[in-house]
Amino acid sequence: MDANLTALIETEAKALGFDLVRVAMIGGKTDPTLQVMAERPDTRQLDLSDCEALSRRLSERLDALEAEGNDPIEGGYRLEVSSPGIDRPLTRLQDFADWQGHEARLKLAREVDGAKQVTGDLLGLEGDMILVAGSQGTRKIPFDAIHSAKLLLTDRLIAATQPLSAQGADEILEAPTEGADDLLTQEEE
Repeated sequence: MDANLTALIETEAKALGFDLVRVAMIGGKTDPTLQVMAERPDTRQLDLSDCEALSRRLSERLDALEAEGNDPIEGGYRLEVSSPGIDRPLTRLQDFADWQGHEARLKLAREVDGAKQVTGDLLGLEGDMILVAGSQGTRKIPFDAIHSAKLLLTDRLIAATQPLSAQGADEILEAPTEGADDLLTQEEE
């Protein structure tokens, strides 16, 4: 991803009080999508209104740059703004310390100690080395050797991650069934 575009997006996210987690162009040529993941520092999540605010702010900024003839992205694309989710990508060095004690999968850009992928519990940092306890013992993985990394969905992670609001989570809404046969009959005709 272009460093200038990432810096521009990070500036806009910070202006709203959010930390930028990841910027990526996904979807290839058939469905180019600028994916922006951000979070509130205190909750590590964004709610729908946060996503809307950041999306609006980024759209306005990118449209203004295009109008000036300085469009940082050539061609059409979709903008997708989201919270990183529970099985979040780990993109910043600090992420590996913040999520210490949770299981992660690291895909490496180059082989480290005979491995191109490491899965295990994050033990924290030692300088710019990520400590991971796995089936092969504790490994030290240089941060610059990581191609991509993400938390793995485990019971431990679920227990440690609380939603912003659980309101309505225990309510079951049932649709009225009266007239359902009439609707089905009309659709079949």
